[in-house]
Amino acid sequence: MYESFLKSISAPQWQRIGLRKRAGIATPLFSIYSKKSIGIGELPDLKLLIDWCRAAGMSIIQLLPMNDVGFSFTPYDAQSGFALEPMYLSLDHLVEVKTKLYAKDIESLRKKFSVQRASVNYKIKAAKLDLLWKIFKEQVSKDLASFGKYCLKNEFWLKHYACFKVIKEENAGKSWEEWPLPFKEKNPQAIQDFERTHQERIRFYEWLQWQLSEQFKEVRKYAQSKKVFLMGDLPFLASRDSADVWSHPDYFKLDLSSGAPPDAYFFKGQRWGMPPCRWENIEKDSYRYIIEKLKYAENFYGLLRIDHCVGFFRLWSIPVSEPPENAGLNGFFDPADERQWEGQGRKLLSVMIEHSKMLVCAEDLGTVPECSWRVLEEFGIPGMDVQRWIRDSGNDYAFKTPEQYRENSIAVLSTHDIASFNAWWEHEAGTVYEPLFERQYKSKGIPFEGVKLRLFDLEQSAHDRLRWKQEIRSEDILLQILGRPRAEIEDLIDLYRFSYDEKAKFWNYLGLPGECEKKTSQALVKAAFEKISSARSIFSIQLLQDWLALGNTLKGDSWDMRINFPGILSDQNWSLAMPISLEEMKSLPINKEIKAINVQARRI
Repeated sequence: MYESFLKSISAPQWQRIGLRKRAGIATPLFSIYSKKSIGIGELPDLKLLIDWCRAAGMSIIQLLPMNDVGFSFTPYDAQSGFALEPMYLSLDHLVEVKTKLYAKDIESLRKKFSVQRASVNYKIKAAKLDLLWKIFKEQVSKDLASFGKYCLKNEFWLKHYACFKVIKEENAGKSWEEWPLPFKEKNPQAIQDFERTHQERIRFYEWLQWQLSEQFKEVRKYAQSKKVFLMGDLPFLASRDSADVWSHPDYFKLDLSSGAPPDAYFFKGQRWGMPPCRWENIEKDSYRYIIEKLKYAENFYGLLRIDHCVGFFRLWSIPVSEPPENAGLNGFFDPADERQWEGQGRKLLSVMIEHSKMLVCAEDLGTVPECSWRVLEEFGIPGMDVQRWIRDSGNDYAFKTPEQYRENSIAVLSTHDIASFNAWWEHEAGTVYEPLFERQYKSKGIPFEGVKLRLFDLEQSAHDRLRWKQEIRSEDILLQILGRPRAEIEDLIDLYRFSYDEKAKFWNYLGLPGECEKKTSQALVKAAFEKISSARSIFSIQLLQDWLALGNTLKGDSWDMRINFPGILSDQNWSLAMPISLEEMKSLPINKEIKAINVQARRI
């Protein structure tokens, strides 16, 4: 069924992974924890997750980016494309350190930072770093051979990163663009003098990365022994305030900000803040920046997800001079010439595949150019097919059958950037996004507030989602209320076709009897899983909270079980914690049910 993958340039990676259907889970490490965790999930906790995966018939664990996020705690805006996040270190498993001497300190932290809470308490990072600094100063000698080898092997990025971290500390956490000029512009003498006077602290940050590497490699070794693959997540872009951009500003277009154009979910588009890559300069350096990142990630992962892979072909770019409130409205695609998109994407993806043993996978959601789908298929790269969006626009937006999914895809119910399955069903299915709808109405001179009351059931609407009244059961009724010719409002009619009676369409698609339910149920979730698992997609990887929804594990409003709300500054983003520990997960009754679904779909 998947023999074409062995004729692609990804053939060596597929031969290594094995050409068969697989099931898996997706989760950030910060969302899970064990009874031994201190404040947040830690690297050794992944061993328990690996055990759970095996018990549930799964063989892939997809993680969110594990890079150092500084104190902004945003995984896709990390301070390094290489360095790992220190708060994921286990204090109990430090290498070549007598941890028993710090047993009281460690236990004190464990009591102070409970993991049994609905969201992560990120104060744990500063507390952990303080104790690690104490351990480093008292315990670490200058002659650790394995540490020295690590530093030498990773000299391309490690020294720049450690120096960046310490200069940032000395400048009260300010962005490198606000540092004194000699440090901002990396004056060689100023940097050399700084390194000499701050040698111990710089070495501390290098030591942290060595410790993280050792613990993560141990997890990878355990995963291999259990025949589970770890999938990393490589942010397509580097944070503007990162060691990468500071050390190689010529690799980036600092006058621009990356983002996404307006769409059905973000009526102003998005402005992410990360500078676009200056690919011609990266190419002049033989793509070393990309290759070194891949080489380091290979220590930990067997597969690699490229975030916003369509940006390799063309990237929505916004002048930094644009007012922030305009988001991505006034951007443009770069390159501007559409004829260059396919060639650029082919070249960059080829570099990645040819210089790594990891199987490359792609997040290819959003506004996607046609050439992206074609190149991913030709290269044997799995993209992403999201169940709620795989629809037939020529057939009243009917949900596509499992046989209509791409072979080279990861079939998913949800992603970290959208509502979980339960939240979609209860709050989004059968609705339209109010800010987008309002903007489109006003652009046509239609008084929105007046038609809003006639078209939507406001008592059943929430979270900026407007739910259609049942009586708007045909396009003719919509046209009559709006009082405009069809040709003028075809885009509004299209939104109506996509969203009206969406729940009933999905209910029938799953083959469930009777009237569709307003609230989710275990039967509904199970039917959705059975459908997505039967897709011809080679991988089926689902969010952990969606898997847990098969049981009575998740309490409260489903809307809150979300990892990220894109384009919104919120304390709720990147802080979701699961309601139970990994030890408790291992004994859940639903584990047998999950395994049965994967057995039925021939994914184990």
